[in-house]
Amino acid sequence: MTRLPLIFLSLFILFSCAEKKAETTTTGQPPNVILIFTDDQGYNDVGVFGADDIATPHLDQMAADGVKLTNFYAAQAVCSASRAGILTGCYPNRIGIHNAMMPNSQVGLNTSETTLAEMLKDQGYTTGVFGKWHLGDHPDFMPNKHGFDEWFGIPYSNDMWPLHPQQGPVFNFDDLPLYENEKVIDTLTDQSQLTTQITERSVDFIHRNKENPFFLYVPHPQPHVPLFVSEKFKGKSNRGLYGDVIMEIDWSVGQIIEALKSNGLENNTIVIFTSDNGPWLSYGNHAGSAQPFREGKGTAWEGGQREPFIMKYPDKLKGGQTINTPVMAIDLLPTIAALTDAELPLKTIDGKNVWKVLTGETKESPQEAYFFYYRVNELFGVRYGKWKLYFPHEYRTMEGQERGKDGLPGNYKMIELEEIELYDVVNDQSESTNVAEENPEVVAEIKLLANTMRSRLGDSLLELEGSETRLAGRIE
Repeated sequence: MTRLPLIFLSLFILFSCAEKKAETTTTGQPPNVILIFTDDQGYNDVGVFGADDIATPHLDQMAADGVKLTNFYAAQAVCSASRAGILTGCYPNRIGIHNAMMPNSQVGLNTSETTLAEMLKDQGYTTGVFGKWHLGDHPDFMPNKHGFDEWFGIPYSNDMWPLHPQQGPVFNFDDLPLYENEKVIDTLTDQSQLTTQITERSVDFIHRNKENPFFLYVPHPQPHVPLFVSEKFKGKSNRGLYGDVIMEIDWSVGQIIEALKSNGLENNTIVIFTSDNGPWLSYGNHAGSAQPFREGKGTAWEGGQREPFIMKYPDKLKGGQTINTPVMAIDLLPTIAALTDAELPLKTIDGKNVWKVLTGETKESPQEAYFFYYRVNELFGVRYGKWKLYFPHEYRTMEGQERGKDGLPGNYKMIELEEIELYDVVNDQSESTNVAEENPEVVAEIKLLANTMRSRLGDSLLELEGSETRLAGRIE
């Protein structure tokens, strides 16, 4: 008489465990991870982020199937530093990476730092990067030295070659090198097929690795100037060549997601889409839009660092969510570590696990504040709750200036911010009303937070050295 209840109890436990496992994964494997990272794309350049003149059906559908973040920040408002932040979970100045590295740079991402690729490779992941690297073009700093099994793409920005006959060479390069792993396989004077090639390589990587977990990093060189688009999208948008380029990137996202579907991998794959910094406004009609935010690339204002962000993970994330809690690129590595059971880097990082924010379980950020750096190691601003405080510094603007056109830039003017300014960026997204005088207690609180960060990471505006900074890699 006592055995039957025990049998039923055993069966109940068995089926309960099976159900729990099914909720955890649909494949029995750790989740695949895909990070799609565009270059100089504005917040307002995706349909679900306000673009009404560029068709982005695949990104819009990705948002419907996943979560959209309205307060996602790049780690810094410029190429190399932003990439260092998203791949290491560190503020770029912590690891000695500043600004945008030039060709033949003697500096690169130190191989002692742990990248997303290295972290996941230790978990048995196959890793690939297809697109722009820009973390050092010396062989010692290339992707294959930072945990990537495969690489196809360009070593730095796509304008680091003769940009326009009327301007002459921007740098002393005749052509843009195209790499496959550690070998130059071509030089590019015409980049019109590069987005397609990157997409095809990414899709092939998915097909070849469908039986094992993988990390795919797709840092598109576009829509950084000079703009290039294939014939299949030329003239298709209502925002000129720039819009055409965004449509092709959207197509690329669709191709990657379709490859996941065709291999039965869609539910168990984390797909992330975002950009490295805001639009390069001096290029006028060849630049994106950061509306409704102020300024763009190269500044700490919202238009420089607040980016479109979409994350899709059907196994774990409910679709159609909009998250307004601030999140930063540095938070992706520890969040992905938690989702893949990976070990965090041994060295100190700055990011926090924001999974509970992404699921909607909490609206409270695990970060007390976010700190905004640009131009080497200068602390320009702090995001703290709904507040954004700026310290005195010099910044560039196109306000009142004639913008460039058709691939030629206009001239920035420099503005000296002489006093602390404070903005409520929840209710004043365009940062139009300085409310520092009305909120002295908020200013005082943020100044204390900033002083703590200065002691750790320094601030060259005040000639302060940080106690926790590390050196970038350097070729002697």
